[in-house]
Amino acid sequence: MINATDVVVRRGNSLLLDHVDWQVELDERWVVLGPNGAGKTTLLNLAGGRMHPTSGTVRVLDEQLGKVDVSELRPRVGLTSASLAIPPDERVLDVVVTAAWAVVGRWREEYDALDEDRAMELLDRFGVAALAKRRFGTLSEGERKRVQIARAMMTDPELLLLDEPAAGLDVGGRESLVRLLSELAADPDSPTLALVSHHVEEIPPGFTHGLLLSDGAVVSSGLLDDVLTSENLTKAFDIRLNVEKRDGRYAVRAV
Repeated sequence: MINATDVVVRRGNSLLLDHVDWQVELDERWVVLGPNGAGKTTLLNLAGGRMHPTSGTVRVLDEQLGKVDVSELRPRVGLTSASLAIPPDERVLDVVVTAAWAVVGRWREEYDALDEDRAMELLDRFGVAALAKRRFGTLSEGERKRVQIARAMMTDPELLLLDEPAAGLDVGGRESLVRLLSELAADPDSPTLALVSHHVEEIPPGFTHGLLLSDGAVVSSGLLDDVLTSENLTKAFDIRLNVEKRDGRYAVRAV
């Protein structure tokens, strides 16, 4: 699903990714963790075909970046990100349905009843069908996150990338979203998932693998329990940390 080999990303004098390797297989559920500035969002943008590496090779869904028309690749990859500028006056239903054309903001595109039915089914699945006629800008932060996930699922993607979906949520909103994502992870019909976060408390039960980054480089990668150790997190965040796991959820605090 994703095969990144010896990937380097530079922007000016800044090294965003430093010789990163990352392999994601079908049906795996990944969490990409690390402190601010670790390179998490950059890596997700590569996986979503939104940018290209400075050097190294990135293959997504068996297509190599730089040798594929990304306009054909992107509909196969669902992406939620704060960088997606959704017009605040857009109807919620249109926020979701426009993903069928990979655009933001309804203009002159033609959508048929099947598209709108699909959008309504997704809004219902994620508990926000009652908001279909509301304007996106009137929604709470938690409601917006659910609508954005519904939008990302509109094209029935093979790969779903979630960039800090719990950012800005209060505890109740976070826990509601974690429950939703855990259900998504448990569904065998769901696409392969990759979730970016810098809080271990936001990791939903059911996620299987982890990639831990720091300063653009890989600290650890593999099965989640092997990655989320006190030693690895201490190294990544440069502070002595202790990790605990209870009932499928992780928690961390400074020693």
